[in-house]
Amino acid sequence: MHGVLRILAAGAVVVGVSTPIVRRRLGLAKPVASALAWQAPVALALAVPRTRARDAGIYFLQMWAYVAHYEMPNDDPDRLRARLRVMYPVKADRLIGLGETPTIRLQRALGRPGQVRPHDVALSWVHWVWYFVPHGSLLFVLVRHPERFPRSATSVAAVFDLGLVGYWAVPTAPPWYAGQTGAMPPVRRIMSETGERFWGRAWRPLYDALSGNPFAAMPSLHFATSVMAAHVLSDVGRLPGALGWAYAGTLGFGLVYLGEHYVLDLAAGLALAEAVRRLGPVAAPVLRRVAERIQQLEPRAA
Repeated sequence: MHGVLRILAAGAVVVGVSTPIVRRRLGLAKPVASALAWQAPVALALAVPRTRARDAGIYFLQMWAYVAHYEMPNDDPDRLRARLRVMYPVKADRLIGLGETPTIRLQRALGRPGQVRPHDVALSWVHWVWYFVPHGSLLFVLVRHPERFPRSATSVAAVFDLGLVGYWAVPTAPPWYAGQTGAMPPVRRIMSETGERFWGRAWRPLYDALSGNPFAAMPSLHFATSVMAAHVLSDVGRLPGALGWAYAGTLGFGLVYLGEHYVLDLAAGLALAEAVRRLGPVAAPVLRRVAERIQQLEPRAA
């Protein structure tokens, strides 16, 4: 019986990994694609005995499902633009900036149109390395403090996944796009200017590969997941925590200056991360019971 379950679970993992790749080609409805993708992490737990590699694999599979759902709203770009919200973050940031958005103020004070300055490059790199920071923080925990990995990975994954609710429900334009529409004064997208200078011809393929949804701005998951990574690192040591918080603060400043996010986006991201952090202990008993049910069916290591 257990052998059959393991074979079925392994097959479910393969299906879950394949679904984001083939869903458009097969014309899968979004609910079907969602169900097939999200079952893969649980299936992996039933397919192989628990090890550090399996724990990392479960996290990877949930992130694989996240990426698919991050891109799904952009399956129909015209429909996405029809639902796009542009003005509300502009109005909010004008209030925060006392009549002018902080992005415009920062770009006027620190930027030079037509020039890529050293701090533009530095802050662009802070933005680019974000793709590794939350996951790298969890890898550090997995290697050095494996007993903390399940809770840490669950917290980071929850921030990613709950952020999807905002992306699906309230597609929101970032400052650089709002500047193009005339909703606010023109905003330089400094990261793109830097990328074109630094990466040359490779920049456009790199950008296209990573920009599956240009209107995934509210809340800022760049900031939210960095804040949660800082919490996770603080749980295991003062120095890792200090590095995590220094990165999160620098990234937050950079996101506003570079024209990628409003201060309102960052505030929503911070609220999301802190809510997950505070509500984690409340949800823990339910999650523990689910985990215990799964563990009853897990294969045992030889």
